[in-house]
Amino acid sequence: MYPLTIGLAIENRDLWEQAQSCLADLPFRIIVEHQDIGDLSNFLDRLERMRPDVVLIDISGWKEPLEGLVTSIRGAIGDPMIIALNTSAEAQTILSSLRAGVNEYLFPPLQESLKKALEKRSAERSRRRDGAKGAGKSFAFLSAKGGCGATTIVCHVAQELGRQNQKVLLTDLDLDAGMVGFITKTKAVYSILDAVNNLHRLDISYWKALVSNGIPGVEIVAAPLALASKQQPKDDQVRHVLAFARPHYDWTLVDLGRGLSRLAMAALEEIDEVCLVTTLEVPALHQSKQIVQTLLDSGYGKARIRLVLNRAPKRLDITPGELEKMLGIPIFAMVPNDYPELYETYAEGRMLNHGSDLGKQIAKLAVKLAGLEDEKAGKKKFGLFG
Repeated sequence: MYPLTIGLAIENRDLWEQAQSCLADLPFRIIVEHQDIGDLSNFLDRLERMRPDVVLIDISGWKEPLEGLVTSIRGAIGDPMIIALNTSAEAQTILSSLRAGVNEYLFPPLQESLKKALEKRSAERSRRRDGAKGAGKSFAFLSAKGGCGATTIVCHVAQELGRQNQKVLLTDLDLDAGMVGFITKTKAVYSILDAVNNLHRLDISYWKALVSNGIPGVEIVAAPLALASKQQPKDDQVRHVLAFARPHYDWTLVDLGRGLSRLAMAALEEIDEVCLVTTLEVPALHQSKQIVQTLLDSGYGKARIRLVLNRAPKRLDITPGELEKMLGIPIFAMVPNDYPELYETYAEGRMLNHGSDLGKQIAKLAVKLAGLEDEKAGKKKFGLFG
């Protein structure tokens, strides 16, 4: 059963108790809990930050047009399941609620009807997730804070997977910085916004016109120019583009920039796993802990979060075990600090050499992420004595 996350605002005591009783028996997590909608802007802010899959709203005392409330909720978090709860079952109220855009209208007793509605939604999400399996794997790369190096790592992971004869898509969803094009020296005419703004004509022919070939085996969709990136795509637009692209590649790698933005949270709904890239700087560790907790609270499974410690010194001031205990997840990989090599690489306008120490370490990370056999280990050795 897909682990739904729930947001609710229920003022009526009887509806509240019945809803809580039902949810207590289901494997779903309440992440937004209000006893009334109260200050609508505050409620919407919490919904946008936590992004629940399902929103339960008590409309028994709601006096404003329901269309406005439903539109505001969908504007904040895309396309959640909205369930209206009421104390009565008047036909006109039910009809007007459905016309306003709610998915379900429920009234007491709630135990069975609410359970059925939530299980139906859970099954739909499970089918959607299962349908994506086998259609290419996807990873997002996210810096805990600016300067942690997620973009450098994702570009070189893409390069290594391409070198291993994998078909790779590298997508830049960092609309603030957008450094993928710079690192890969890709001269992109189009950006991710062109895909978002042309969903009505998005097919494989149009897609091929959007992508650039900056690295062997890797197709790249760049971020827009800084002046053009003021447009913020809607959640469902981002998910649509990622869902479209994924089946056409072995690996879809997405640079999400830094921090958990609304855009990043939307993208993560279509992505298998996220690589959280951090360093040993105190602000970076602080942000990492907050990001991990937010992801877990949003229903993003711990097994889907890969912690990558970048610029790791040869001697750590903190043991890996202490670091893992602090952040709540295991360290997936450590990438050593080699600033001189990286500086020289960028100064010369190229990417890391595969044979460099840092290049080798990121190549190992790519192989580990993808579950591919290391090239050297995969080659059978022949000798005089077998």
